[in-house]
This record gives sequence, structure tokens and C-alpha cells, in this order.
Amino acid sequence: MRLKWITGTIRFATGIVWKKRMSFTESPAKAALCCEEGGEGTPPSFAMYEALKDSCQNNATYFQPDDSENGQRLYQGFVTLIDHIDTVWPLVDHVRKVAPLYDFDANSPGNGYRSFVSVVDSCVLHGLKLSRQVCTGRDALLFRKGYFVKEVESCGQLLASLGTCLHHLHTLLSWAPPGELFPAEQHSPEELFSQADTINQYCFYGRCLGFQFLPSMRGILKGISICMAGFSEAYYSHGNLISSVWTGGQYLIDPEMRARRIVNISQSASVEFCKAFWFLAESEIMKRVPSLMSSTVAVNKLITIPPEPITVTTTEGKETTVLPPTVHIGLQGLNVRLISVNKRMGMAGEGSSTLPPSDGIVFHCHGGGFVAQSSKSHETYLREWAAKLNVPILSIDYSLAPQAPFPRALEEVFYAYCWMVNNFKEIGTTGKRIVFAGDSAGANLIAGCTLKILMAGLRKPEGLFMAYAPLLVSFIPSPARLLCLMDPLLPFGFMMRCLKAYASPNGSKKDEKQGTNQANAVSNVTTPLDSNGFLKVSASQEGISEEPSSFEEVSPSDLAELQAHKSGSERRQSSDTTISAASLQSEHTATGVTPPAEKCEKYVSEFLERYVLDSDTESEGRRTRSQHRISEAATGIMGAMSSRLAYITGSNNIARPTQEDMAVRSNLDALIARSPSDEFIFSVPRDPFLSPYWADEQLLNRFPPVRILTVHLDPCLDDCVMFAKKLKKLGNVVGIDVLEGLPHGFLNFSLMAKEANEGSKLCVERIKQLLDVDEAPPTAENNHL
Repeated sequence: MRLKWITGTIRFATGIVWKKRMSFTESPAKAALCCEEGGEGTPPSFAMYEALKDSCQNNATYFQPDDSENGQRLYQGFVTLIDHIDTVWPLVDHVRKVAPLYDFDANSPGNGYRSFVSVVDSCVLHGLKLSRQVCTGRDALLFRKGYFVKEVESCGQLLASLGTCLHHLHTLLSWAPPGELFPAEQHSPEELFSQADTINQYCFYGRCLGFQFLPSMRGILKGISICMAGFSEAYYSHGNLISSVWTGGQYLIDPEMRARRIVNISQSASVEFCKAFWFLAESEIMKRVPSLMSSTVAVNKLITIPPEPITVTTTEGKETTVLPPTVHIGLQGLNVRLISVNKRMGMAGEGSSTLPPSDGIVFHCHGGGFVAQSSKSHETYLREWAAKLNVPILSIDYSLAPQAPFPRALEEVFYAYCWMVNNFKEIGTTGKRIVFAGDSAGANLIAGCTLKILMAGLRKPEGLFMAYAPLLVSFIPSPARLLCLMDPLLPFGFMMRCLKAYASPNGSKKDEKQGTNQANAVSNVTTPLDSNGFLKVSASQEGISEEPSSFEEVSPSDLAELQAHKSGSERRQSSDTTISAASLQSEHTATGVTPPAEKCEKYVSEFLERYVLDSDTESEGRRTRSQHRISEAATGIMGAMSSRLAYITGSNNIARPTQEDMAVRSNLDALIARSPSDEFIFSVPRDPFLSPYWADEQLLNRFPPVRILTVHLDPCLDDCVMFAKKLKKLGNVVGIDVLEGLPHGFLNFSLMAKEANEGSKLCVERIKQLLDVDEAPPTAENNHL
């Protein structure tokens, strides 16, 4: 016994000495440095992998004589990790060597290959940290073998799945010439996924969730994942919210159960669930956050633009008329949000002000996968932008898919731009400099809108700022797009379903019928479809769709017909002042929520109102209602406990998206992970308005200066890099920033994480450069990451 104690002490001391000899950071590997051996702040990659092998071997030797079940599982777990390292190293080493060939330039390293190398390196760092924890604590009296067994096995599964992804990357390398991130020939995702084993997605959403992101983001991502799993219980519980919360609480303490739930939600939940979950950002609680935590602004109002023809002047001095959008959902008013840190002269409804109009204006489109969110949910960072830029921001609340698929949102953004150029004074600007800004889906829309402006011969903006933009809405495989297989915010199934809802109207037709008011969905103008239900493509225009454009000459009979449609019932009513045929709405005025949105709001409000807050402001009423709900909740919980204890790992069913309720529902936790290629069951038209990457070079050559900001772990990273390369090749002014360790959509977390806030500040700097505004107040903070 004494000999064993001495041996253990020697091993412990050896581990401490070894740990001091080779020090590695616990933060994720930096993609910008992962391909530079011995780069500043990054240890040589080979030494890092060898250090993990040595540590695993040390632990394997220690636990090999342990006859207990957990001891043998730890031994096997560390041996398996060593085997995976030997398999993964040559694969990742080859990708590491060629990845720099795909960068935009030497000053902006970033592409999907680099990202995957950094993800694998981050996994190795995670495993090294875990192995050292075991090494230093295994002799302690309270060492938890059962806990570390699950952690080590989870890390091994993670490394094995990344090894499968690396096989896919080698296939992609063989499909494209050096420097090209998209295949040179026609290759389908099904073909890619058939080249290797099915990827186990469960390991990405369990104990290792968020390992590749910055430490400040991991807690946020874990909380969102737990919220997603718990919310799915409420969404699919058919009214039994108490029972669903009882089950949903287990996702907090059971990572494996959470992983199964999230993966199966991604594979099976409908786009309506995505909309409902993301609608949480529009809940009463979240609506109050910007006013409490963000910068104070003097102007924050909704403007409803009525569906009337707009006369605009082209760059050649000719007047032409732009029709309001009618495709898919007919004539409707369009909401835009005006945010300004100051009241300015001429602003309608703001009284008198001595501050002159701003020379600049930011025209903004929000993200949300084309199916969710609004300018309100993006107000957390828009307020900060308005304060730091000191110019008004006009954010567009375009219609959302699947009720309003492509090209409805694009036509509304173009229509809003035409309205803006006719109403500069009313929104507090001279319009001297216009900068487009958008994130995610919004970035796609402003790029498409720029194409429409150039084709129409209108005044183009002075600059474009795009954040993590999907610029190739197609299912051409690329290395960065494989990142969505492990993305907590944008899971693979979510991304596929959102793109299908927006880009493939025929494929979303069944979902569109659910909860849609058919009377409001009738349109006099429909998008021409081919025999397969996809948008027609004109060969003469190299893929530009022939759908009716909102920019065309209007005859007197057309104007008469439009006037006939202008009934009060078709507009969003407001009692506020009218600005040039546009009505102002207060924050609490109805904004014309569509029936599907009402359904989403119903789920969210019931969930939050019953368990989180009481929206009533009267204290006495709140106390009475709270007491009633506490009593109701207690009764419900007792009843739920009796039925759930015997089935504690159970889960409510999620129906696959169909036109009607499915007759047979399958239990999510009983589903087997299937190949991601199952989601690729529809086609997308090659339309430059849908995918600006396909735009004609003559149009792209006329683009204003472009600044792109994205992140290394973004599934849309390759879209941004390749689009920037294309503009650079044409001689355009273009720059790209790629940030470390942040997720897609990080701007929405700018109030929660320091690095996300610094990323938002960098956005401000890039927009300021495009505005070239001297009046913007300087900031003391360092805005460079």
C-alpha cells in the first residue's frame, strides 16, 4: 500500500513538472494563427498534439490496473483518444499547410479550411485541459471517476467526429482549384456526405458544447441551447406547460439529453418552430432590455410606408415610378424604424430643433434567417451605432418567409430605399452620404438591393457594410458550411429550413398554408415558376430572374388600379402625424403582425407570462395574479411529478413539417442520427438577386466601396471571402475583417460579452469610414480587435 502511495506521488509530481515545462492556453485556438507554426501566442501545433498524447498515455498507464468499471472506462477512453489523435494529425496537418492559399489576402487570414483547423486544435486544447485535470486530481479522495468518464468519452467522440469532417475537407480540396472555396464543377452535398461516414452531431451539443468559442460566449451559448430544448417542450406540449417545464429543467443537468433533443429538433422541427423560438427576442422582457442597457436615443419610432407609387429621379435626371411590392402577399404597408441619438431640424413629429440635419444616413436591414426577428430585436446594437455614429439609422421591417418568400423582402427593401431618397428631410438628414448596413439575411438583402438600384439607374449608396453575410444562397458545399453541423445558434437543420422557406416557395407551400390568412395572401402579381415550382431563369441575363420588378413605368390605368387598392383596411393605421404619405407609430401601436407571427407570439407569451413575468404594471393586480399562478403551478407540478418520475428521460413529440397534423408522431429521443444530406431535397434558382455572388461582373464592378465583417466560426464565412475576392479582382474597393471566437449573429450579444461588444465597435469604425463623417463624436475606446 505504501509503495502504491509513493508511486502515485511520483506520478503526480511528474505531471506537475511536465505541465510547467509545456504551457498551453485554455482559450480556443486562433484561426488566424493556426496555420502559422510557432506563431505569436500559439504553441507549435505538433507539440500540442504530442502533449495531449503524452498526457493521455500517463493517465492510461495509471488507470490500467484499476479493476473498477469507471477505472477501465477511463483507461479505454484515454487509449481511444490516443488512437484518434494518430488518425486526425496527418489529416489536419495537410489542411493546415494549404489553408493559407484560400485567404482573401495576407492581412485578412480567414477561410473555412483555417476555421476547421482551429476547431480541431481547440478540441485538442480542450482534451489537454481535461487530461491534465484528471492527472492532477486522480489521487484525491473525492476524485469523481463517473464525471470524468463521461467527459473523456465525450471528448473522444468529438475528436472522432472532427476526423470525419476532415475527410470531407480533403474531398472538397480535390473538387476545387487552389484559392477557390467553392467546387469548380457541379458537386452536390449528397455526393460529399457519401464520401465518408455519417457525422455524429450529438457530441457537438452535449458536454463539449461551445468548446470552439471564446470563454465569454460559452455560457451564453449553453444557456441558449438549454432554452431551445426547454422551449421545444413547451411548443410541442399542446398546452401542458407545467409538465414541459418539469421535463425541460432536466436539460440543465443532463448534457446528453440536451444534445439528443437539440440534434433531433434540428432534424425534425418545422420552420414555424424556428420562428417561434427566435420570436423570444421579441418578447416583452427582451423589448425592455435596450432601453435599460443600451445608449439612450432621442428618436425611436416606427414609420409605416403605405403601398403607393413612388416617383424617383434616375442618375440621368429622368423621372420614373416605382410600384409598391405585390408579390405573394399583395399590397401592404411597410414598417421602417427610425433611430437617432438627437432630434434634428425637419424631423416630422419631433417638434422644433436647432440641430441641423445630418449629412449621413445608415440604411439598415436586420438578420434572422429571412424568417424571423425585426428591427426591434436588433435594437440592442442599433442604439449604440446611432449614438457613436451620430447619424440617423433607418431599419427596414421587411416581410418574412415562408408567408412572404423571395423576392418579396428584396422588393420591400428596394421600395423603402426609394421612399427614403424622397424623404430625407423628414428623417433628419440631407442624404449627402448613404451607407447600407446589414447583418446575416439583412446583408444579403442590401447587396441584392444594390443590384436593383444599379439596374434601375438610381443613385447608389456611398458604401456597403455587411456582417456575416450569406451571399450564395445555394447548397454548393464549402468548408465553412460544414461548421453549421456544430453551431449552437445556427444548427444545420435550422439553416436548411430557413433557406428553403425563403428561396424555394414551392417547397415551403405546405408550411405557408398553416395559420395563414388566405384572404390577405392573394396577390395580383405572382412570381413566374417553372414546371418544378422554381423561379424561372433567363439565359440571356445569365440567371437573372424574370419576376415582375417593382421598378417599371406605370400607365394611367395602373395608377387608377393602385388608387382603388388604397383602402384604409390595407394600411397599418396610426393616429400619429403623417409624413409624406407615411404614418408614424408609437412603440405600442399595432404593427400588422401576420397570423403565423401571432401563433408564435401566443406560445412565447404563454411560456413567459406563466413562468417568468407578469406583464401587468399594477402591483395589486400583479400580486393577485402571481398568487393564483403560484398555486396553479404548485398543483401542476405535483401532478406532473407523479407522471414524470417513472419516465424522467421522456420527451414530447415533434411533428415533421407538413400541411396537416401528422397522424403518427415519433419520439425525438428514439430517432437515430441520419446523414445531413437528407435535408438537401430541394433546388434553389441561380438568381443574382437571391445570391449576389452570381451577379454579372459589369454590375459588381459598379458597386460602391464594401466593408465585410465576419467571424472564423461562421457557416457563411466562405461566402464573404469569395465575394470579397470577386470584388477585389474587378478592382473594387473592398476590405474584410474576420474576428476570432465569436458566433454567427454575435451583434445580438453585444451587451452580454466583451468581445462581442468590441466587434460591434469595429462595425461602427467600418461604417464611419464609409460615411466619412466628421461630425461623429470620437470615442475613447480602442476599436481595433
